[in-house]
Amino acid sequence: MPSLSHLLEELFRTLPFFWKPLLLTFELTLASVIVGTIIGLFIALLKVSKIPGGSLIANCYIAVIRGTPLIVQIFVLYFGFYKVIDLGQFWSATLALAIHSGAYIAEIFRGAIQSIDKGQREAGLSLGMNAAQTMRRIILPQALKRSVPPLGNQFILSLKESSLAAFIAMDELFSLARRLSAETFDEMTYFLIVALYYFVIVLIFTILVNKLERRMAKGDI
Repeated sequence: MPSLSHLLEELFRTLPFFWKPLLLTFELTLASVIVGTIIGLFIALLKVSKIPGGSLIANCYIAVIRGTPLIVQIFVLYFGFYKVIDLGQFWSATLALAIHSGAYIAEIFRGAIQSIDKGQREAGLSLGMNAAQTMRRIILPQALKRSVPPLGNQFILSLKESSLAAFIAMDELFSLARRLSAETFDEMTYFLIVALYYFVIVLIFTILVNKLERRMAKGDI
């Protein structure tokens, strides 16, 4: 176990090396969250829709994605499809994270949509709106608002899961920590440093999500 003085010394010494991987981790997480939210919303709407076979397709997607490890999904996209289309490291990891989180986000949105009182749907229809307009103008705004807390938790999970991109040699935070530990044989020091980076990022993101929740809660008063 490294001493505190040694840990701090290495933390500040390697700070310049971690900036680029830190930025790449942010980019990877942000891109996967945006794409994953779009996928999740689409699957949720498909699941609650009356489209023939829509619910079956959504359930199959959720079952397959939630039933297989994320690292396998990353490898399938990176190694399995390169002969057909070379997605590269960034988009292989991004799409794998997005598809994986999309299955969980779909269930978050589905639960939020179904939690809205049926009377509001009936009120929208009675005002002359069709089902799609009622969903878009009345149901979805309220469902999205209710989805903020669990979505925040899912986004934090996506941030931490982005470390799996290291296994396809993507130069993000965890990958750099592995390389530095291999070069210096000081594994514990660099794994503790990268753990601190992730902890600070998650803490900042948690504070932002909590502020957003409080601001939205004030709007209900």
